[in-house]
Amino acid sequence: MDNKSTRRHFVKGLGVTAAALNFQVVPSRVFGANDKITLAGIGTSGKGASDISGSAGAGFQITHLCDIVDSDQYPNERGGSYAKTRGNYPDAKFYQDWREMLEQEGDKIDAVTVSTPDHVHAHASIAAMKKNCAVYCQKPLTHGIWEARQLTRIADETGVVTQMGNQAHAQDHMRRVVELVRAGLIGEVREIHAWTNRPIWPQAMPKWPEAEPVPKHINWDLWLGPAPFHEYSSKIAPFKWRGFWDFGTGALGDMACHIMDCAFWAAELGSPTSVSAVSADGRGALSDVAPPTWATINYEFPGKGDTPIKFVWYDGYKDAVFNEEKWNLESSIDGGKIRERNLPPEDILEGQGFTEKKDGYGSIIIGTEGKIFFNRTHDNWFVKPGSVMDGKSIEKTLLRARDEDPHKEFYDAIAAGKPENALSGFWHSGKFTEMVLLGNLAVRLNKKVEWDGENLSSPNSPEAAKLIKREYREGWELTV
Repeated sequence: MDNKSTRRHFVKGLGVTAAALNFQVVPSRVFGANDKITLAGIGTSGKGASDISGSAGAGFQITHLCDIVDSDQYPNERGGSYAKTRGNYPDAKFYQDWREMLEQEGDKIDAVTVSTPDHVHAHASIAAMKKNCAVYCQKPLTHGIWEARQLTRIADETGVVTQMGNQAHAQDHMRRVVELVRAGLIGEVREIHAWTNRPIWPQAMPKWPEAEPVPKHINWDLWLGPAPFHEYSSKIAPFKWRGFWDFGTGALGDMACHIMDCAFWAAELGSPTSVSAVSADGRGALSDVAPPTWATINYEFPGKGDTPIKFVWYDGYKDAVFNEEKWNLESSIDGGKIRERNLPPEDILEGQGFTEKKDGYGSIIIGTEGKIFFNRTHDNWFVKPGSVMDGKSIEKTLLRARDEDPHKEFYDAIAAGKPENALSGFWHSGKFTEMVLLGNLAVRLNKKVEWDGENLSSPNSPEAAKLIKREYREGWELTV
């Protein structure tokens, strides 16, 4: 047994005997400095910085850091949050290439966080799992549908603990709503609506930005990774990549894994039978470069009997147009701030006043007996009519995360040796990500897409194959 296996066997042996008590997973002892579960952070700024910090707070020992940005080469002394992260963990070994880090140090790493742009998620996560590392990967789990299926399969084959970074999944109020819906509080689920205030970056660009010199602190080839080659531009990285199909997944990919999660989980949905979309005034995606300015996506799932379950997603602003000179979105009305939200109709919202300032996003689960209004950032969900709650006593059935913290839930599942205790593990978030990303398939094809979930194919859209499983840049082929 190698050192890594011995350490993991020891950690697992510390198992969580109180896992079923109070629906929490709590380590039976505090690990000493030499006993902590080791973690490598892939991506160290923005969400990467918070994932690493959250992991350290959960109990992980941060032993390795990896980023395509070398803060030592940054054009100022501070080096931004990249340097701050490195300064917070001065003993952690730093790498720019996660492949090199896993190959050379994988036997010393128990877990990784993957907090990179979407197009790298699958490659880094699969490589880590094949090194027997637990994986906490940001949402959306992958850039493509086929990739999500592979992550689910490999997580099952390796038996490592996994978790997607949709944080509210660990919060008590979401788990309580899931329990209530599954217990039949609002009857049989018939319809779901979910919306977001994204994008907050440019979309609908008809062409790629002009090339710029690559800053010396950025390894652009590593940033591109498996994606098609494009010249560097500050209009792509570090933030605006979400608005390009080759790197990001638009407003849907950014927020749906947060906002659609509660309803998908509660209604115990799987693969839809079809997905259709209306976007950018019915024109579909404006180009192969970027997602449209807004989209309404309709998923249909099998329901009981002949009644399907409808799940509708809304994103963007209907008055938004792309201004190439400013390289930003502006209102088609007066060239000012975009403001015409793409939202569910008023008979669905029922005058609840979901404004951009108060609630930039939310969801409504509609059953045969009532509705549940839910927002992932608030615990004041409510039911209409309130009478459906009368005389109801519904038991807790789901585990509760320690301190409602996803990083602590991830840590505790590793300590317990129980992948099933990380409730947004790839066994859940893989099929969920597949479903979410199907919406982009309908947007890009601009047609109703019939879906065969078992075979990851569309009977009426053979042209979808190249979008379901993309080609990778030479040298970055994904071996599964």
